[in-house]
Order: sequence, then structure tokens, then C-alpha cells
Amino acid sequence: MSDESELAHGLAGLGLDLPAPAAQKLLAYRALLLKWNRVYNLTAIRAPHHALTHHLLDSLAVLPFLAAVGRLADVGSGGGLPGIPLAIARPTLDVSSIETVGKKASFQQQAKIELGLSNFMVLNERVENVRSAEAFDAVISRAFSSLGEFAALTRHLLRPGGRWLAMKGGVPEDEIAALPPDIAVVAVHPLRVPGLDAERNLIVMEPR
Repeated sequence: MSDESELAHGLAGLGLDLPAPAAQKLLAYRALLLKWNRVYNLTAIRAPHHALTHHLLDSLAVLPFLAAVGRLADVGSGGGLPGIPLAIARPTLDVSSIETVGKKASFQQQAKIELGLSNFMVLNERVENVRSAEAFDAVISRAFSSLGEFAALTRHLLRPGGRWLAMKGGVPEDEIAALPPDIAVVAVHPLRVPGLDAERNLIVMEPR
């Protein structure tokens, strides 16, 4: 199966119908990620097939839950996940990636330039130091930290009515139980990622 066919099959499994230019950019991003990974150690995944399932499709699995989101902050995204695939798939989504590690932020900036992502911004700062002129509708993370730490470090980024979106493996019942009373889990969405034989969940939280 060609790369294009494999991606198309995965997108269909997610119920996503992306235009051809977006699909091409997704594959170009994967190629950049694997190329830079040889020197910068951006991800432990090095096989192109696994990069497609574990990175591209896994990131895009949350897209249906971002329908009401216009501004998204992606915290601790490493090689740009899930922020870059989401920015590619939805050009109207304004994505700001917050990454403290310089080499990873440099890669993301290069990807932004090479892929022509005008809706994607890289902030090479510690998240607690980020001050945005306009607050975010949602803050997302992919295996960034515990739910409580994630919320504590990023609360200042959320607009009133905004939500946290935490991408996790299994449902972290202990982390949910440890949340302070002013943070509520409002939804837990199981994510089914084609080709990924692992439990994935999106935990949605909001301030009370």
C-alpha cells in the first residue's frame, strides 16, 4: 500500500475527509519529522508506518472535538504533536505550540516554514511564562503531565468558558480523583485510532 493510500485509509477510519493538499502536507510533515529525528531525537518512533498511526492519525483523532475551538494552545508538543497535524487538517484553526526545548521548537519553526502553515505559531518558552494578548478557547496536551499539573500550569491561558483537552492512554482515574475541587472533568471520549492497538482517551476538563 502506498503512503497516500495508507493515509487515506486511516483518515477514512477516523471519519475525516481532507483535501489532497492537506494529505500531502501531512506526509511531508512526517518526512520532516523522521529526517530531523535522526539528529534531534524528537520521537522514539522511527518507522514511517508507525509515525503515521502513532503520530498523525493519533493527533487527528481529536479533530471532531475541536469544532467550537478557534484558538488552540498545544503544550509540550515536542515534535509538534498534535498541533501541526491539526493545523494542517484545519487551516481555520489558530494553533500556538508552546515548547520549552530549543531544538524541538526549532524543528517546529522549520516545519511551519516548509509546510506554509500561516495558522501555526511556535513559542519557545516555559508554559507558565507565556502571556498571550488573546486567551485560548482550549489548551491541549499529549502525554504532557498529570491532569492536575497540566491544569495548574495552563489555567492563565484559558479564556472564560475555555476547556482543557488532555490526550491520554487509559483513563487516569487516580489523576481525576486528585483534581482540586475547582476543576471538573466534563467528558471522557474514547479515541479509536486506525492501526493503533492501544487504548486512547481524550479527557475534557473545565474550571468550575
